[in-house]
Amino acid sequence: MNDSRIAAASGGTPAAAVRGLIANRELLADLVKRDFLGRYRGSALGLAWSLLHPLFMLAVYTVVFSVAFKARWGMANESKVAFGIVLFSGMIVHGFFAECLNRAPDLVTSRPNFVKKVVFPLEILPWMALCSALLHALISLALLIAFCVAAGIPLQPGTVLVPVVLLPLFLQTLGLSWILASLGVYLRDLSHGIGMLTTVALFFSPVFYPVDALPPVYRAFMAWNPITLPVVQLRDVMLWGNAPDWTAWSVNLAAGCALGALGYWWFQKTRRGFADVL
Repeated sequence: MNDSRIAAASGGTPAAAVRGLIANRELLADLVKRDFLGRYRGSALGLAWSLLHPLFMLAVYTVVFSVAFKARWGMANESKVAFGIVLFSGMIVHGFFAECLNRAPDLVTSRPNFVKKVVFPLEILPWMALCSALLHALISLALLIAFCVAAGIPLQPGTVLVPVVLLPLFLQTLGLSWILASLGVYLRDLSHGIGMLTTVALFFSPVFYPVDALPPVYRAFMAWNPITLPVVQLRDVMLWGNAPDWTAWSVNLAAGCALGALGYWWFQKTRRGFADVL
């Protein structure tokens, strides 16, 4: 790695994070490509698994919640197909969030050579996981759009705002990934606990049921779930034609910026001990 990249990677400020991302963009693109394709290398179906897995989970959850539990979104003349489409939109958001956080504690520990033997910008590893998860989310989003077209459910003009309403979640997820990637070096049990927390985040969010299905006392706890507002606003702009709550979005964006900056600072502060532990 040249000196400019090393310099760009130093420091724990948001500006340093942006400089490091720009300086290492080609390396990041190569890592994302290898990470994304490497998951399916050697399998008979290859990339088809990126389509089959969300389809299978969608079918299971739709049957369980719309048939067994009689869950409803409150739409007029709601069909099982419509229920499944609304459900799938929430699963996309949670799937992105969970994939990033579940992988984060092992991002550094699974690559000890990057820490010990070469000068490598370790801070781009959470970027790699986020971009790889984003590719999976885009595939699922394309499936969602195809379902809507096939079912005759019109997509709202606000669909173009999907990247905007999800931006705070991207920043929050990135910040948490930096923190967890660092802590995972020192706390090896962390990877086991994160999976439980992302499962709790799934069921204590409006993925399977509307927010107003819970008593008011529990809605306050749900509001602290990072995926609650993104799930609600994704459905608002894409499926229901409602304008986003820009006040709530702005607060969420400020929290995302703060968490992203804190996560990067923490990672850069603690990375000095990685080689000693690994």
